[in-house]
Amino acid sequence: MNFLFLYTELADYFLHCCTQLAKSGTVHIIRWPVNKEAPFKFQFPENIKVYDKDKYDLTQLQKLIADIHPNIIICSGWIDKDYLKLVKPYFKKIPTVLTCDTHWTGSLKQKLATFLSPFFLLNKFSHAWVPGSPQEKYVKNLGFRSDKIKTNYYCCDLPKFNSIFEKQFPKKQNSFPKRFLYVGRYYDFKGITDLWEAFKQLQNDVPNEWELWCLGAGDIKPVEHPKIKHFGFVQPSELEPILENTGVFILPSRFEPWGVVVQEYAAAGFPMLLSKNVGAKEAFLAEAGNGWSFKAENVEEIRDLMKKIIYLNGEELIKMAANGHALAQKVNSADWAKTITDIIHEHWKH
Repeated sequence: MNFLFLYTELADYFLHCCTQLAKSGTVHIIRWPVNKEAPFKFQFPENIKVYDKDKYDLTQLQKLIADIHPNIIICSGWIDKDYLKLVKPYFKKIPTVLTCDTHWTGSLKQKLATFLSPFFLLNKFSHAWVPGSPQEKYVKNLGFRSDKIKTNYYCCDLPKFNSIFEKQFPKKQNSFPKRFLYVGRYYDFKGITDLWEAFKQLQNDVPNEWELWCLGAGDIKPVEHPKIKHFGFVQPSELEPILENTGVFILPSRFEPWGVVVQEYAAAGFPMLLSKNVGAKEAFLAEAGNGWSFKAENVEEIRDLMKKIIYLNGEELIKMAANGHALAQKVNSADWAKTITDIIHEHWKH
């Protein structure tokens, strides 16, 4: 079988899922250029063919797809108008799947999209595939039937983070690392300045031995503080030593449709503090079970929850780590790949 993705920026977790899918055929990915803030270095297995969109014009892309003879086309949202043109000729001939990670908010713009959907989405896509329930509501409102909507679109490289958990958990049981960890871009919408301010307030309120380690790059200048350490962008292959020396994961995003990183760090055994705007919290955060959520941009609430964490003993933190690890197991790449082959089989059954 030939599986075709019309994709935006490639990420490590997506390639892991594609490697699983490649056991059933050849995976073809047309992708956008690499983002300079997240310059991932990829190695592509033999059964995964990657094409850089910016090296082709529309006619060449049409010919490329015709030569691939795809059994299914899966398209990242509707932001790329070329992708919509490429999908249209295949509608009703093979399954054409729209992926969407936008939450339903009922905004005027979204209501307009639901009105226009029959003319720009439902005439191109047979299915929708979303991460979870906030997005499921949106695609239902766009007019996709329940039996044509699949969930669990985002999935991390679970074996990798499970293996980190297995290696590091015994050591953390002996001595839990007193370090908070942030992994994400240095952008305003990530709420990173809220986190820095909350951490500084925490240090002033109750002097303690906890540190904050931050991984990422972007347009915000790293804050200078003796207990905040910046690592810049870190390749996925270089994460392990950092994870071994950190204990609690924090994602303070003001805007985060999902956040695969949440499943990754739950699997790796990190208690977590997440903003209520992080979509993945619905799947991988159990309040008081493996962490807590807070209102985005609320510096005082972030500070108070960090305070709550530093007052927990090692045993309590370890219990939360184990709870999160268990929660992370519910979405895996084998089921992800099966969703795609199921859509193809369902199509031919009808």
